[in-house]
Amino acid sequence: MQDYISRLPYLKIDDRIFTITKSGLHHEMDRGCRETGVKRIRIHDLRHSHVSILIEMGFSAVDIANRVGHESVKVTYRYAHMFPNKDLMIAKKLNISRNGEKDEQEEPGSERTFEK
Repeated sequence: MQDYISRLPYLKIDDRIFTITKSGLHHEMDRGCRETGVKRIRIHDLRHSHVSILIEMGFSAVDIANRVGHESVKVTYRYAHMFPNKDLMIAKKLNISRNGEKDEQEEPGSERTFEK
């Protein structure tokens, strides 16, 4: 947070970092949901959605923990069910199949570089 604040040279010691208040944010959420017909969610749910999107985009738990300010990466691993299982990707990258032949779902141009 101090790094962020240091990049705001116009910020005075008693200034708010974020100019919107909690009640203002709630008001805007209510207004936006009313105008669009979208179901109202809690403000904190936006944080969970953000973490979910970062996981889907492939960012590591460490990167996500740093971004959202989790005290420990263990907190981020509460979302473990959302992290993709890497076993299939590892197997495909190693390009190993039972009979040693080219994987039929392999991407073009990724031919084997080893022999049986």
